[in-house]
Amino acid sequence: MRCSYNLYFLRFKNPGGTSRGVLKEKETYILRLREGKKTAYGECNLFRGLSYDDRVGYEEKLKEICIRLPEEGKSVLFDLQEWPSIYFGVETLLKDWENGAEQVLFSKSISVQGFSIPTNALIWMGKKEDMMSQLKARLEEGNTSIKLKIGAIDFETELELMRFIRKQFTAQEVEIRVDANGAFGFEEAKEKIKRISEFEINYIEQPIKAGQWQEMAALAENSPVKIALDEELIGIQKKETRAQLVKTISPQMLILKPALIGGFTACDEWKGLIENEGGSWVITSALESNIGLNAIAQYTALDVSEYAQGLGTGQLYTNNFPSPYTVDAQGLHYHVDKKWDFSLLS
Repeated sequence: MRCSYNLYFLRFKNPGGTSRGVLKEKETYILRLREGKKTAYGECNLFRGLSYDDRVGYEEKLKEICIRLPEEGKSVLFDLQEWPSIYFGVETLLKDWENGAEQVLFSKSISVQGFSIPTNALIWMGKKEDMMSQLKARLEEGNTSIKLKIGAIDFETELELMRFIRKQFTAQEVEIRVDANGAFGFEEAKEKIKRISEFEINYIEQPIKAGQWQEMAALAENSPVKIALDEELIGIQKKETRAQLVKTISPQMLILKPALIGGFTACDEWKGLIENEGGSWVITSALESNIGLNAIAQYTALDVSEYAQGLGTGQLYTNNFPSPYTVDAQGLHYHVDKKWDFSLLS
């Protein structure tokens, strides 16, 4: 048995505007575990500028784990608490291996017809004309959940986009969710949340920067729009601290990104905490390749959520790995009659 990794650069079909600049490519690390003709895959999705483990020593840790994993198996996960994206990759690799190395990690998710998950359509940041063009296209396709990134352009323009949707569709027909990526100050956030509330917003992600627990708690307590924590969860590795965060802030929602928070083990814990407080969760991919997206999708399909999930990113790249998935206005679909193709890694 041999474990190895490859640094792989995913190339965007169209540059993606984010709060961290315009992305033309996205680096990720693909793990492989081989024995004879059997090969399992996992993905360590390092997100530069956002991942808790974006630091010196990342590849050295990957090399160490690849040496140890064939002999030690699951026990290596105990040494990866401070390396959440590597934890996610190793966790998915081992699940693939245990289930026959067919990229079936959670067999309970897959019926004879496959499965489908409702997803939101993401409107990338950019100039007003670009964002409006994206928005029109997503609505014409029939998407019923729209996610807008806000805080990067003029706020009045962002309100125009929301107004454009609401002039055509009620909140029951098309939901709007917004993601501020921590762009606002506390007082600014209060005012802007009040203004966007007139458009019946589903929820707002991370209105202020992470780490301001008392301010975020005040927003969550008085907000006319549900508050969802996203970046707030990154780097919180201890169970006690996770529980304290949820108790202190009492958010209505958690946005769970397995590669950024420490895999499915961490997701299970966060889900339990927010559900105990009467809140909900949405699982979102973080620009993974189809290897990571597959793992996240199968995990998501294990549970029932009243919300559309953030998993519609598999069609972004020119050099993604052909997979059993398709995406349309109804969501992300797994097809049992479609096959994987990993020849791009050979």
